Formats: sequence, C-alpha cells, structure tokens
Amino acid sequence: MHIGVTLAFGRHTPPEVVVAAARMVEERGFHAIWVPEHVLLFREYDSRYPYADDGRLPGDPDGVLEPFTALTFVAAHTHRVRLGTGVCLVPQRHPIYTAKQVADLDYLSGGRVDFGVGIGWLKEEFDALGIPFADRGRRTLECLEVMQALWSQDVTEYESAHYSIRGALQQPKPRQRPHPPIYFGGESQAALERVARHGQGWYGFRLTPEDLQGCLGELDRALNAAGRQRSDVKVAVGARDRPDADSLRRFEDLGVDQVIAPVLARDAEGFLRRMDALAEQMQAVA
Repeated sequence: MHIGVTLAFGRHTPPEVVVAAARMVEERGFHAIWVPEHVLLFREYDSRYPYADDGRLPGDPDGVLEPFTALTFVAAHTHRVRLGTGVCLVPQRHPIYTAKQVADLDYLSGGRVDFGVGIGWLKEEFDALGIPFADRGRRTLECLEVMQALWSQDVTEYESAHYSIRGALQQPKPRQRPHPPIYFGGESQAALERVARHGQGWYGFRLTPEDLQGCLGELDRALNAAGRQRSDVKVAVGARDRPDADSLRRFEDLGVDQVIAPVLARDAEGFLRRMDALAEQMQAVA
C-alpha cells in the first residue's frame, strides 16, 4: 500500500516552502502529492461542505493555488513523486483547456499525473462562474468525454450537447496512454457508479477505516453492475486525520491501494515535523 499526502498551498506557503515541502515528500519516500481546487471561496455561503458536521470548510480558508499551476511548479522540483488533483472541479472548467493542462503536466513530468475529478459542492462558486450547478454530474461526464477525445485522437472529432470539435489538433499528448488515470471523488451512490462505469480509480475523502467498509460494499455492487471488479480500479482514501500505524494497517487490510494523509503547515519546519512523523508511521507498517 502506498502513502500519499495532501498539500493545500496558498498565500501562507511562499514559493520556497512549496519547493521544500515537495522535496521533503519525495525524499521521504511518499508516493504522491495531491492538491485541492477552488478558484473562489466565500466568507459567507449557504452551500454545505459535505465533510464537516457544521457544513463549513475547516479553518475558513480564503484560497488555494490553482492545481495545475501548483503541480507544474512541483514537477519542476521533483523527479519521482506522483502528482494528483484532489480533486479537479471538472464541470466548472472548459474541458478543452483542462485537457491541455492535464496533457502538458503529464508530458512535462514524465507521466506522473493522477487525475482526480469531482463534481463540486459550492454552488456559490458555480454561480459566480455562470455555470449551472444542478446538472454538474452529467456535465462532468461530458467534459471527460471531450478530454479523452483530445488525448486519444491525433485529429479530434467530437460532438455533444455543449461541445463541437472538428478537425482539431492538440499536442503534445499525455505520456501515459491512453491518458492519465481518472480517479472519481465522492462517496454517494452516484459517485461510486461513476467510478464503476468510467473510472480507473476512486478517491474517497476524509474516511476512517470504519467509514470505508460501507463505501467499499457500495463500490463493489456498482462495479458488479457495470461488469467490472475491484481489481479493475485503484482505491485511494483521503484519511480523516493524520493516520497512525494501526489505522494504516486497517486500511491495508481493506484492500486500499493508497492512503492520502493531510499535511498542513505554514513553514518548512512545520512541514518537516509533520512529514517526519507521518514517515515514522509509514515505516511502522512497511
């Protein structure tokens, strides 16, 4: 089982700390760096954040670096660690530009991208972007179809309800073929059905081993209905808190391929302390 980390870079992490943190992750043998996405956040909002009892983003953050900008910067200062979006809010973006960003990052990094995708929860963000919130699940799949056409066809032809592409060229293609693995985020039945029908991986978020057991049962049922099985997808789990050795063993026993631990700090020394502590837990179960 691999161990990855979530790093939320923002105005409290200057560029030199981003570099230092990324290098620490790689030097200590972690598998991946995952970064979140929100182009806008709000002091006041009616939407409910689904991973907190009070429906609020923890800490009331005011912004994070755009994920492909952050990961390209990280890629330039690392060599082996994988680069994940945790998660990219696909229906808020134009898919042609997103396809280009994913492909270019995969090309420049030597094929290290894991493309985590989600449908979003913050309606106020959609409203400000002028994008319908209600049909975001369907639009996510449509956007991914556009991206896969651009990644796989030398001369792209694609037609759908919202996008028409005729004789288009987009290069370079991703290093990973046919494209970087797509991890669908979310724990609802609809999210797990998207994994089963369209994904190469599932990214469950803020889960304990107890939470995970029920989700895996639903995932297995969805996979079976789609004519697939668990071995057809990778299971990545964002831990609710920094996992200890016992919880890491329990995740491994449940068949998790990667546990993703949150590592939050405002300076290089803070990152060092937290990553060293996590590395000790990782070694305890190695």
